[in-house]
Amino acid sequence: MQHVWARELLAGLALRGTERVLDVGCGDGWVTAQIAQRVPHGRVVGVDISADMIRHARATFPSARFPNLHFQEMDARNLQFREAFEVVLSNAALHWVDDHPAFLRGAAACLVPGGRLLVFCGGHGNAQDVFLAVRATLRQKPWRDFFRKLTRPYFFYDPSAYARWLPDQGLTMRAVRVTHTEAVFPERTALAGWFRTTWLPYTQRVTPAAREDFITAVLDHYLTQHPPNADGQIRVKMVRLEIDGVKC
Repeated sequence: MQHVWARELLAGLALRGTERVLDVGCGDGWVTAQIAQRVPHGRVVGVDISADMIRHARATFPSARFPNLHFQEMDARNLQFREAFEVVLSNAALHWVDDHPAFLRGAAACLVPGGRLLVFCGGHGNAQDVFLAVRATLRQKPWRDFFRKLTRPYFFYDPSAYARWLPDQGLTMRAVRVTHTEAVFPERTALAGWFRTTWLPYTQRVTPAAREDFITAVLDHYLTQHPPNADGQIRVKMVRLEIDGVKC
């Protein structure tokens, strides 16, 4: 799903090949490396709060092969660059960030005047049916003790929030829109893999010995309400928020 979003985001960039680009929440670096190949006479920096991800990205996309690509550990809420980029983008990452105005303030500071901000992230209502299955599971006696004092793990907003925030940070709104789509999994094992690797704020609260049983319980709840179709495919309704802005 992240790569699908990334391809659509990259298609909308219309890069000339000379831009300086900042990728916020770069993760494993795959998207960042794709961008670097599109700006052979530019420079691309990928930042992520995870030291493990940055180490992985540097090892996978070394400077010897990608001389215009650099990775750096950095918090999206505290970006440290000043008027260093023509483009700041983020794909499938900001819904992990608890302070979107802080990100926008930093992104605006990173951009040169007239620079572009482009963000794809989960929007309000994203994967809501999975959240309902998770909540139903958390209420069950085997699991409830693992989730006491659970803090909000994801931050999904609607366009009205960004319509307020963008001007406050010196960014002109070109477009803020919501796209309703679906994640399609060929069978239950694929759905389990997605849940295991994407819903870490929940799965990591359960002991390793019980984690697979917890995932099974969540999937059982979900599939009771949303069974596979005639082809065995399992679908999850997703909401994507797309932000396109320009620094004044």
